[in-house]
Amino acid sequence: MYKGFKMKLYPGMEKEYEDRHSKLWDEMKEMIHEHGGRNYTIFLDSETNTLFGYIEIEDEEKWKNGADTAINRKWWHYMSDIMETNEDESPVCVDLKPVFHLD
Repeated sequence: MYKGFKMKLYPGMEKEYEDRHSKLWDEMKEMIHEHGGRNYTIFLDSETNTLFGYIEIEDEEKWKNGADTAINRKWWHYMSDIMETNEDESPVCVDLKPVFHLD
């Protein structure tokens, strides 16, 4: 199973976003894997500051449970100053509808 989604960076935060992800905390990597996430990639459209994420997951419910972990909420807080977020500091994230896939 796989997911595609988009998020939005604040203007001028492209380098900071990339820098923070290049130093992704080990605890976040472990949480992602423990909740069934693999092959996680995020792309940036620099014309619009839109981020496009792709991740392969084992199970939708298992993946959703990762949002309620302490390390995930800490990451959301850490990232909240450079991207659009909801009131709980989660990123404003829009799921994308798959329209084509080729193995």
